[in-house]
Amino acid sequence: MTEPHPICSRFHIAVELIGARWSGAIIRALFTGRHRYAEIKQAIDGVSDTMLAQRLRRLETEGIIERRVIASSPVQVEYHLTDKGHELEPVVEALINWSHKWVPLPPAPK
Repeated sequence: MTEPHPICSRFHIAVELIGARWSGAIIRALFTGRHRYAEIKQAIDGVSDTMLAQRLRRLETEGIIERRVIASSPVQVEYHLTDKGHELEPVVEALINWSHKWVPLPPAPK
């Protein structure tokens, strides 16, 4: 029997960041361009305001998304993927393809 691969600390940090609940869905929603908070929330079924706000802040801190305040009346806030965030697209697409092959759809609500 062969030994398992040692886990690289960079890999571990990356998978924990992207794999945190709702983070992947937020990143996926932003692949289509800039979006306001309410648009992101509407795109992700089941995410609470608290969790969405926390994940947006974390992704911003990590440099994956950028929060832009638009000087208008009323003030608007838009979220964009950074170059670092856009580079996740093939990773997320590969995960989508894998999930379509291996993850069954949940039962329909009754």
